[in-house]
Amino acid sequence: MAFFKKILKKLNNKWYPQSVTVGKPVATKEVADRLSQISTVSRADVYAVLMDLAGVLADYMAQGRSVKIDGLGTFYYTLTAGGNGVESADKVSASQITGVRVRFIPEATRKTGSKTMNRSLISDNIFWMELNTAPETTPEEGGGEDRPEIE
Repeated sequence: MAFFKKILKKLNNKWYPQSVTVGKPVATKEVADRLSQISTVSRADVYAVLMDLAGVLADYMAQGRSVKIDGLGTFYYTLTAGGNGVESADKVSASQITGVRVRFIPEATRKTGSKTMNRSLISDNIFWMELNTAPETTPEEGGGEDRPEIE
């Protein structure tokens, strides 16, 4: 089951549900255990592959490529540039780059004749339940969307 809490948005002074996570994040070892249970691969082998996955993705993206993992989605880099820009294209340089982020687009499929998309990471069996906590006022005041809660 997935959880939400009630938040008040300052923009229009209205209340909305906001998704929240509970507990500690699922660790790599737990994921490896689960994958080994539903496959013929040992936990140790799955764990080893998962531990190397980030480095492999980083290597490919550093080559200017995106990485699509079937059933999961696509990872790619975006950048941020400092300053106010430059006057002409010939003055644009890598020295303007101030940050790099990894972006992720979940895999999506469309059934034949359907106008809706299905995302592989969104379960068809989500049951939403209100988390019994005091309502938050705004994300800026402590309730960021989909931010993991740390215990």
